[in-house]
Amino acid sequence: MARGTLRIFLGAAPGVGKTFAMLQEAHLLVASGRDVVVGVAADHGRRETRGLVTGLEVVAPGRADPHGVWAQEMDVDAVAARRPEVAVVDEIAHTNMQGSRNEHRWQDIELLLSAGIDVLSTVSIQHLASLSDVVSAITGQPPGETVPDAIVRRADQIELVDIAPELLLERLSAGNIYPAEMIDAALANEFRLGNLFALREIALIWLADRVDEGLTKYRASEGITATWPARERIVVGLTGGPEGEGIIRRASRILSRVNGGDLLALHVRRPEAQPGEASQALAAQRQLVTDLGGSCHTVVGEDVAESLLEFARSVNATQIVVGVSRGGFASRLLGSSVGSQVVKGAGDIDVHMVSHALGARALPGAPSFALGRVRTTAGFILAVLLPVLVTLVMSLAPDLNLATHVLVHLTGVIVVAFVGGLWPAVLAAVLDSLLLNYFETEPVGTFSISDPQNVFALLVFLFAAVSVSLLVGLSAKRAREAARARAESATLADLARDALVADDSVEAFLDKVRETFQVEVAGLLQAVAEMDREVQRHPQHMLARTALANYGNSLDLERIRTSVARTLGGTAGTHYIVGALHLAHLANAFPQTLSGIQRALLLAPLAAAEMLIEAADDTSSKAQLAA
Repeated sequence: MARGTLRIFLGAAPGVGKTFAMLQEAHLLVASGRDVVVGVAADHGRRETRGLVTGLEVVAPGRADPHGVWAQEMDVDAVAARRPEVAVVDEIAHTNMQGSRNEHRWQDIELLLSAGIDVLSTVSIQHLASLSDVVSAITGQPPGETVPDAIVRRADQIELVDIAPELLLERLSAGNIYPAEMIDAALANEFRLGNLFALREIALIWLADRVDEGLTKYRASEGITATWPARERIVVGLTGGPEGEGIIRRASRILSRVNGGDLLALHVRRPEAQPGEASQALAAQRQLVTDLGGSCHTVVGEDVAESLLEFARSVNATQIVVGVSRGGFASRLLGSSVGSQVVKGAGDIDVHMVSHALGARALPGAPSFALGRVRTTAGFILAVLLPVLVTLVMSLAPDLNLATHVLVHLTGVIVVAFVGGLWPAVLAAVLDSLLLNYFETEPVGTFSISDPQNVFALLVFLFAAVSVSLLVGLSAKRAREAARARAESATLADLARDALVADDSVEAFLDKVRETFQVEVAGLLQAVAEMDREVQRHPQHMLARTALANYGNSLDLERIRTSVARTLGGTAGTHYIVGALHLAHLANAFPQTLSGIQRALLLAPLAAAEMLIEAADDTSSKAQLAA
């Protein structure tokens, strides 16, 4: 069965006409031949809204009993049993009364969508969970009900019901929103003109972000890489050098000249970069970007310019801001600096090169495990010239035997291998063998060899030269792989730390992983069963396991979560026990390297959970005895 579609009417404040617009759409659907029923539509005493319900089929509401007081709620089972094509369910953020099937109305809507029923619903911007604190700071009144952003963002269509703040105040004063006795209080609080302007801007910005997400998905699905300047978006390249602060501020000033836009700071972590390199300066610059309203990103790449351009195209950037490269004279002369390469490959993206005091000072050299185009080219040039030069120099000493010539030429091949890698060294080995054959073996001046021993010597030389080339190339490849693995491990550690600090969801964390490593798919695997077995092997956990598993014979993770969640409360309890089990796993994974104190510290959270549950059990037992 195909899942139903969800269409949400979004408003900045009460009274903008969300429910009115939703009911108008319901009438249009009925007129087009669709089967539409109203599950719930809150008119809030407004005659115009109540009048739109007339002519629509309404499913009788169910009844719930919160603390002995009967109240009406949407009968989701009756709506699902009616199986209409479209259901009208107002106020997706509503919290159902006790006794209802689900705690929240958005859960009722999810049930209808799963049954293949299309749903029309409404929400005000202040009821989005991520914006509740922002709205509270503006209006001074925290929203009583919220809905997770992910639920609203998954809607197939989001339509903004907008009205100018001045017109909304006129509607309020005319009694079209609240009864007369509530108008003065509303004007003094939520409906102050400044509040309405702020709420409207928040709604427009939030919806613009959702539209931008849709545009990004469309561009990705169609394989579009050209820049579409639908929104000003500036990418700042950060190296972690002291010049970064000035570059960030310059980019922020550029962005301030337009109304709206995004500031994105990107740091390309090179495989050869040492862990912690420029970490303090980079952390300060990231904080500055955050303070200026931007976002920080990290990708792993060997070619800084290419990675920067790829990221800019992936986010549909309109401008790139980089500092003047602190390369040496050769890089500036040959145009191989990062800034020059970004300008060459930017295409239709504008590039700003920001000068700074350190522009003329070269960066300290970092060990590079990648040969690169320059070294490979130099290797091929050396592969052609060095055998000829060695032959000319050796001809000045005609008394040297063939073995000496072979050793000297082999040394030259090794030099070429270290400079240019495998294929230049193979070319040098072939040329050296031909030169040795022509100038040093009888008959001299021809490529014929009269002595079988010389044939064997040349073959051994060619084999040794190619083998050395292969070893050097393999060594360079392994060094690059190790460096990249080290960089990726450090980057993953940074991502995990940032996710913990920001309390990101798993989905948001995986989005950052996909962006950082520039991949299309990323997954998170949890080896819970193996972790449980590791924990169970340790004798110090016998008592803790028994208590945490409600006196069972084995560690039952779900029952542990239930017990601790009951004691600590909800999500916090779940997070606590999962973290405690991971720490216990670490304590058991390194029994030889950890001291007794270190192991005790790692095991302490699980022991604390045991004590909490025992205390809760004691309290429960005493309560039962008292009863």
